[in-house]
Amino acid sequence: MRNNTVCFFGHRKINETEELKIRLYKTIEKLIKNENVDTFIFGSKSQFDDLCLKIVTKIKEKYPNIKRIYVRAEYEIISEQYKNYLLKSYEETYYPEKIKNSGRAVYVERNFEMINKSRICIIYYDEQCAPKNRKSGTKIALDYAVKHGKQIIYFPM
Repeated sequence: MRNNTVCFFGHRKINETEELKIRLYKTIEKLIKNENVDTFIFGSKSQFDDLCLKIVTKIKEKYPNIKRIYVRAEYEIISEQYKNYLLKSYEETYYPEKIKNSGRAVYVERNFEMINKSRICIIYYDEQCAPKNRKSGTKIALDYAVKHGKQIIYFPM
């Protein structure tokens, strides 16, 4: 999965502008056309994830071969009804075996899984959006991606 795969990370709250949406759209489309990216991995719990899913879904109208995968950090076992609900927005969903029993670190571990499965990480990181009273999950993911030599595309710049 790694060579043609992109994952997304960002703060729960972002400054969502038209300029950001346009730049994201152009960046994602360029990756599809020029880098042969065909798989996009998503987590949850952030406004940036939601925005990226909307954009990739829009781009999928033009490039129907691309695949959206939702990596669950909750609910190892899901009902058929919930699975069908998720598959309205994604082509696939799974719960990583190695995040079982992660406790409070489950989202961090899920993010590491997404990074490990990707060649490119698109990350919205802004010190102004980072939580003040604890280390940002986005910053933890960013540091991990850098440490593991992933290609990183920064937003909001």
